[in-house]
Amino acid sequence: MKKSIFKFVSVLLVLTFLLVGFVGCGSEPAKNNASTDEKSSSNSAGGSSKLDAIKAKGTLVMGTNAEFPPFEYRDDKGEIDGFDVAVAKEIAKEIGVELKIEDMAFDSLINALKSGKVDFVAAGMSVTPERQENVDFSDQYYTASQKIIVKKGNTEIKGKDDLEGKRIGVQEGTTGDLEASEITDKISRFKKGIDAVMDLKNGKIDAVIIDANPAKVFVDKNDDLMILDEQFMEEDYAIAVDKGNKELLDVINKVISDLKKSGKFDELVEQYINQ
Repeated sequence: MKKSIFKFVSVLLVLTFLLVGFVGCGSEPAKNNASTDEKSSSNSAGGSSKLDAIKAKGTLVMGTNAEFPPFEYRDDKGEIDGFDVAVAKEIAKEIGVELKIEDMAFDSLINALKSGKVDFVAAGMSVTPERQENVDFSDQYYTASQKIIVKKGNTEIKGKDDLEGKRIGVQEGTTGDLEASEITDKISRFKKGIDAVMDLKNGKIDAVIIDANPAKVFVDKNDDLMILDEQFMEEDYAIAVDKGNKELLDVINKVISDLKKSGKFDELVEQYINQ
């Protein structure tokens, strides 16, 4: 009898241990799943977009090349001003942050954008297929064209067909640079458009290809220069953001649209471009 009871108790203990082990093994994965879910939820809640990051730091960084009047230039006090700057200030106001401007060489702007040094680029930048491979563009906000500047009295260059074989000055990385490259290999590239103009005045080059509005500004300040009537293909200016930065792009497009609807866009055109 005692032997039977002992055997029964032994079996019962074994079953108890097995049951406890089974329950323990079954509960562990559930615990891990809960931990994974919490981690996933935490990452989702804690993740932030580029726009959130801009709001958190309190500044919106604009990349530009302040050598492109009237869109961006330094005023008499050395402050960066211009049409693009005025629009950029409206974008910063819409987000609720301060605007910071990084002035650099034009051909460095897209790399600065992709590396995160700047949040967007506003620099009278034309939309081209090559640039669209690296950045996303806003809605266009201005239509421009390339013009040719020569010295007054130049009878050899009357249009772009006369530029072949001539020494042409351009601002490096601009659409004028691309246009000149299709005409001749005698190209002098400058970081600043004004430097190309000065070489033209000094007789080191025969012509300058540059956007129409800066061309007008430069010629207005130099009586010995003139702009030819002929122009290259029209092109659209737009603001560039890094690929996939849709939230910031949406804000920029909203500001451009709101400025046009309110009439303030036309006021800025009169203030900076048509003066």
